[in-house]
Amino acid sequence: MNALVVGTCFAAGPTIASLVLSVANWPWLFLINLPLGLFALTFAWSSLPTSTPKAQVFDRPTALLNAITFGALIFALSQAAQLGSMHSVLIALMVFLVAGALMLRRESGRPAPMFPLDLLKRPMFALSALTAFCSFATQGLAFVSLPFFFETTLGRDPIQTGFLMTPWSIVVALIAPVAGRLSDTYPPGLLGGIGLAILSAGMVSLALMPSDPGAIEIVTRMIICGIGFGFFQAPNQKALMTSAPRDRSSGASGTIAIARLIGQATGAALVALSFGISGTHGPVLALSIGAGFAAVGSVASALRLVTRNTST
Repeated sequence: MNALVVGTCFAAGPTIASLVLSVANWPWLFLINLPLGLFALTFAWSSLPTSTPKAQVFDRPTALLNAITFGALIFALSQAAQLGSMHSVLIALMVFLVAGALMLRRESGRPAPMFPLDLLKRPMFALSALTAFCSFATQGLAFVSLPFFFETTLGRDPIQTGFLMTPWSIVVALIAPVAGRLSDTYPPGLLGGIGLAILSAGMVSLALMPSDPGAIEIVTRMIICGIGFGFFQAPNQKALMTSAPRDRSSGASGTIAIARLIGQATGAALVALSFGISGTHGPVLALSIGAGFAAVGSVASALRLVTRNTST
């Protein structure tokens, strides 16, 4: 159900953006999120269950170190991808390493660390997290580079681009419940491996697209990518959640978010690097790199078929 909601919203986003751009300028793409955010906050405030207070308290210093660690990592990726100052990249990497080391040292030995390093010692959990990172890096590479490809290379307008981006997410939304049900019968490693292999093939087909493709050719390739990503997402989330102890479900859930956001940030940074290296051919290079990430994710997923879920 989570994958269905995410897929539906991803499908609605580009389409709504295209409609907004048809009647207003680009700042409204950001302004429209204010009423949506307020509605979500109001809806959630009265609907979310009240959790029972526990002995553990929110560790503000660790939260600050966590923000500094990943903020510095994303900044370093961004600067390196845009061929920025080497000094700023090195400084950001040093901040990342120091803050990360301090965070891990502070959390060492705690029963429920904020950054779930203890869960990553479980091979099944670690492979599922790696699979998630690779898949979302692929998605980041695709969703950031394709609009440039459609508009700059193929000459489509913003409204057409929005509609051409939509099939991927619609198919993910349709496939997610099916994949979730199949994961009750077949191992997530198998479903994820097949899904990411299909995604890799779809990315290759996008990279090798002819210079003047028709809408059907583009949509077909986007559907292939959507099928692959849809078959991966729900089973992989299940694998992550079930390979962690029940009392560490919050840490497992947080790992899903970390893998998704770091993967998407890495993908976006690699798109910038692809443009810096190849100029107008940047989107094709980015899509090719995405195909590689999906292939690595497929292998990592398949390795779960021969991996036991132990903490050693």
